[in-house]
Amino acid sequence: MSQAHNEEMGAKITTKAYVVGFILALLLTIVSFGMAMSGAFSRTATIVGLFIAAFAQMVVHLHYFLHLDRSSAQRWNVIALLFTALLLFIFVGGTLWVMYTLNARMM
Repeated sequence: MSQAHNEEMGAKITTKAYVVGFILALLLTIVSFGMAMSGAFSRTATIVGLFIAAFAQMVVHLHYFLHLDRSSAQRWNVIALLFTALLLFIFVGGTLWVMYTLNARMM
């Protein structure tokens, strides 16, 4: 994409944004790896920390690399992403619910 096309779409993409995104993603990866390998935290704290770091990593990638934000040019992309997340929640949640209650329904 050309710079004129990006500015036309409401986004000004710079090298600085890519570098910031890369550094944030790298730091979140190091933190996640450190939490998992150090053993300094309880199992519950490690799992919660990994979920938080994974969510933050996802936000960094969506914002800095996929350029999703609240601008009007990106509105339909964000809506499509949220709809996909809803479908995944329904599928995964439904599967977990069926598996969890399977024993009670089989007896």
